Amino acid sequence: MTLRPFAALALLSLGACASAGKPWVELDGHRYTVEIADTEEERARGLMFRDHLDADKGMLFIHEVEQPQAYWMKNTRIPLDILYFDNARKLVKQQRDVPPCSLGDGCPPYPSDVPARYVLELNAGQADQFQFKDGDVLDVTKSVPLPAN
Repeated sequence: MTLRPFAALALLSLGACASAGKPWVELDGHRYTVEIADTEEERARGLMFRDHLDADKGMLFIHEVEQPQAYWMKNTRIPLDILYFDNARKLVKQQRDVPPCSLGDGCPPYPSDVPARYVLELNAGQADQFQFKDGDVLDVTKSVPLPAN
């Protein structure tokens, strides 16, 4: 009988190791498992055509250079918070509660207004709920492919 708890513990440990490699970010103590969009094609598609995003999930967009960014909600079906971060991964701009848009190329842009390199999209309301503020630093796991500055 002592073998069963040990076997269960071993299986749990293996599962934890497998999930440990998934990329995550943490902002002001709140952790999100993220999909990475670091190619032009991945950034262009983003969260389009999704009907749901779990509360502890998000998408991290990584750009080649820090510059003013603008995101839009073309073909995006879920409302989002769009958070912009600079090279040092400090929060520099927030677009909160951005509504879905089905107007195609008529969807409005949501700009950073300042240079940004990283963009984190979360379910709308997360930024308000957790009171994220400009200057908060985005921590990332080693499995997030950060570019050299």
